[in-house]
Amino acid sequence: MMPDLGAYTLEVSLAYLASLGLIGGLALWYWLRARAVRRALDEFESNRSKDG
Repeated sequence: MMPDLGAYTLEVSLAYLASLGLIGGLALWYWLRARAVRRALDEFESNRSKDG
């Protein structure tokens, strides 16, 4: 439930949306980075097992 913000409703709402967007963007970036690192690690481990 949103409190009555009077004249600042738009600014506060935009700040909330921007914050949520940034948090969502960071979560997406971390998830994509984790997938890339996992893929690189799997490739490294498979190459290592072939060599030794």
